[in-house]
Amino acid sequence: MYGTLSDWRAYALARGDSAPTDATDADATAALVRASDYIRYQYVAYLLPGYDGTSEQVQEATYIAAGYELATPGFFSKTYTEADKKVLTEVKGLKWTVIGNTKSVRSYAPVSSLIEAIFDPITSDNSAPYFMMKAIG
Repeated sequence: MYGTLSDWRAYALARGDSAPTDATDADATAALVRASDYIRYQYVAYLLPGYDGTSEQVQEATYIAAGYELATPGFFSKTYTEADKKVLTEVKGLKWTVIGNTKSVRSYAPVSSLIEAIFDPITSDNSAPYFMMKAIG
């Protein structure tokens, strides 16, 4: 788990959010654990060299995500179907258009613009079309 319950509560209170403090320890801890899972799999895995799970950006982003998770448990765990990949764009001829990056599971998860802003300068773009060569030895 990234961060601590007491630090998250202090972080939220400084921003006028008493929800983590008002919640039971069990509910708040569960939200922080779910938020940590989300941050680990969506961002920490793509951190640039020199950054890791102990970076202050990771902790702050986790506290932001935990707020969403406390308000709506499972907020960042979206289940989707193939039908979610399209949107109705024409009624007369019933035309559907594919939306988003259908090759990335990340395109179906809720996204916080604030968390994205925190990680943008310190993560690699894992969705960019490129290849990498490494020399061994």
